[in-house]
Amino acid sequence: MQVVSSATELVPGHRPVCVALGVFDGVHLGHQRVIRRMVTEARACGGLGVVVTFDRHPNAVVAPGQVPPLIYCLSQKLRALAELDVDATWVMEFDQACRQQTGQAFIRNLAQQLGSLRSICVGADFQFGYQRSGNVALLSALGKELGFTVHALEPVSFEGAPVSSTRIRQAIRAGQLETASRMLGRRYALAGRVVEGDRLGRQLGFPTANLDTNGLVLPPNGVYAAEARYQAQTRPAVLNVGFRPTLNRPSPQLRVEAHLLDFSGELYGQELELVLVARLREERPFQSLQALRDQIAQDVAAARLLLARASASPPA
Repeated sequence: MQVVSSATELVPGHRPVCVALGVFDGVHLGHQRVIRRMVTEARACGGLGVVVTFDRHPNAVVAPGQVPPLIYCLSQKLRALAELDVDATWVMEFDQACRQQTGQAFIRNLAQQLGSLRSICVGADFQFGYQRSGNVALLSALGKELGFTVHALEPVSFEGAPVSSTRIRQAIRAGQLETASRMLGRRYALAGRVVEGDRLGRQLGFPTANLDTNGLVLPPNGVYAAEARYQAQTRPAVLNVGFRPTLNRPSPQLRVEAHLLDFSGELYGQELELVLVARLREERPFQSLQALRDQIAQDVAAARLLLARASASPPA
């Protein structure tokens, strides 16, 4: 899949272009329905299948105080899109100029930049443009004028309600990771770049990789058995999400840190993705660092056993 930041980087030649348009946070089952329809249409007409999305949530510019925490960082979203056989993803910069475009201006500009626009696929309730001035009705009207078709797909239902990024965020916050995974259509994972920590884990004999997860929705604080993925490798891991209450610091900061089992080396600056397999325990304070060290050793043993069993079990 080609990833571009402008339409000029796309080379459709004389082929028509089919577009799936949206934020697509999580690339969940509903998003997949929209994108698969676009890909099917592109294949049928010999066209180029392009996802048009944004480099940040639009609320980061439109309403900075109301930005929802994201399910996926951008790199995760791009990997999920690539798995859907998309030809290209155009990651638009959502800035003040983009914010001020009306829905009509946005689509006219999109059609002009892409050239032979054949179709646009969106969710049935998709809204876009300045003050949400764009919707499916506007798309249909512009399609008749500019010569593209519009496919507005109804949401996918799960347990009697539509799948949405909001529902998935709620499930993650509540620790309902299996539910989140089912709505995502893949196992829930969080990812972030490894940043410098205070090396306490190394002092305890269990070095950890500290993840920058700023802006992401997180599961409840606690200790988890996880699969760590980096540079096409997968290793068992123990993940801690929390404030490390044993240290009793006056201004504790939330940390997301993973101990990779049987690993030695540096991961600073690399992206680490963690598939959360099971919650081992809640976060709690210990009377001493030695007691904390002993508990971590138990967590590692429990995670090793659990992850070995999970890998040996046939998929459901």
